[in-house]
Amino acid sequence: MNTIQQFFGAVDFWQVISSFIFLIAIIDPFGNIPITIAMQQKGVKIKAWRVCLASLIILLAFLFLGEWILKLFGVQIEYFAIAGGFVIFLMALEMILDVTIFQNSNLDGEGSIVPLAFPMYAGPGAFTALLAITAEYSIASLCVSLVLCILVLYFVLIGTNWLTKYLGQTSLYIIRKFFGIIVLAIACKLMFGNLAAVF
Repeated sequence: MNTIQQFFGAVDFWQVISSFIFLIAIIDPFGNIPITIAMQQKGVKIKAWRVCLASLIILLAFLFLGEWILKLFGVQIEYFAIAGGFVIFLMALEMILDVTIFQNSNLDGEGSIVPLAFPMYAGPGAFTALLAITAEYSIASLCVSLVLCILVLYFVLIGTNWLTKYLGQTSLYIIRKFFGIIVLAIACKLMFGNLAAVF
């Protein structure tokens, strides 16, 4: 009981909000709607609850084991944050400039776990983002943020057709650009902030 109280006592509201905005931009459920629709049109079976459960398990596992992995390779979190900021910077360029820098794997076949849960939602970008921001946010706050992100992802997945019909491609395009700018700003903060810490 005391452990649970300590855990939730470490949750900071503003950290949750800030990290939620950042992580939801990286996971990008709205920007990936066209890919989800294309998969459904090919006859790929997508179960929203399986996608979300698998994504949450993968992300939480990496959140808790990521730092241990860094220690295994002898890499400090600040250096990983700088490298992660650069990768996130490239992802932001993808969102803003409509270019493809990171290639996705083949989308044929069963799609609930692969490729939707991994590597689309719980993939390298999310891993990098998680490890990069653990230097600034508490684990408890990040856990809450991840759960909120997965809830948003679930409702986006079950409402994909409705969102496409009523929001329209233009609105989804604007949302993607808006999140792209946020991600770009956070990437710069990660790189330059941790550069200052290193030097």
